[in-house]
Amino acid sequence: MGEKLKVLVADSIDAEAVETLKKHPSFDVTVKTKMTPEELVAFIPPFHAVIIRSASKVTRPVIEAGKNLKVIARAGVGLDNVDQVAAKEKNIKVRNTPECTTISVAELAFGLMLGLARKVGRANISMKSGEWDKKSFEGIELYQKTLGLIGIGRIGQAVAERAAAFGMKVIAFDKMVSKSPMKNVQMVSLEDLIKTSDFISLHIPFDKAAGATIGEAQFKIMKKGAYIVNCARGGTIDEKALLAALENGTVAGAAIDVWEKEPTANLELVKHQNVIALPHLGASSVEGQSRAGTDVVNVVIKELSEEKCCCGCSCG
Repeated sequence: MGEKLKVLVADSIDAEAVETLKKHPSFDVTVKTKMTPEELVAFIPPFHAVIIRSASKVTRPVIEAGKNLKVIARAGVGLDNVDQVAAKEKNIKVRNTPECTTISVAELAFGLMLGLARKVGRANISMKSGEWDKKSFEGIELYQKTLGLIGIGRIGQAVAERAAAFGMKVIAFDKMVSKSPMKNVQMVSLEDLIKTSDFISLHIPFDKAAGATIGEAQFKIMKKGAYIVNCARGGTIDEKALLAALENGTVAGAAIDVWEKEPTANLELVKHQNVIALPHLGASSVEGQSRAGTDVVNVVIKELSEEKCCCGCSCG
């Protein structure tokens, strides 16, 4: 049968998915998590594939040390923790699993909108402090409000479907999309979206070269009293500008699941009374994690199978 291909699981994934991989007759599977980039550099050389989530950083030094590496597989959507340029130079395949956590993230984003609208977080804290304060927590309805989606990919569309059920008007901006993919979504310019949306939800990657999509300039033209939800990527909103907009009343409330730096040290924003702060929980559902594990294992099996010659040896 030939020598087995070595697979490293460098971040925690669904246990059943790991067992599926271990039972595959062609693979020798090692699970070793929570490694620093330096530790990963030292550990990677024998492996033909590495499975990661968001924690492990597959940097250029890791890729250059991975002399046998054929596949880098990310359980989830974002690939910002992989040096894709270095991988391409070495002809290493970089794969992700973009569909596995769509519902998880979309439901969280919509839940956060409801939480902001009805001031659920603040009311909960008040109750736990022994208070019975109804007057301070009067909220608003989502019904007939305008939801502006920045990004109308899989997750943006899933949020739009849920918004339709709540009777919201949905508009969207996406620099990659000009024609709306949904009947209930109208495509608009970013400027028009910022000016007219009651709720803004981001569903885009972070472009380091372009910087924040919502920054000081956008807050200056934003509809006063708007609410913002970010379950996309840290850096897509300028946190300093957001804090200023919260302080001056431009933004009535913000729900933030992703941060410029994670774990975040921006405690001023975290502790603001009109902010719901989460530690990057978008994909953290039982079902989402199960799908992520299954999908990434299937990716590795497919890609490594293609790397094997008919005689059973690994192609070099």
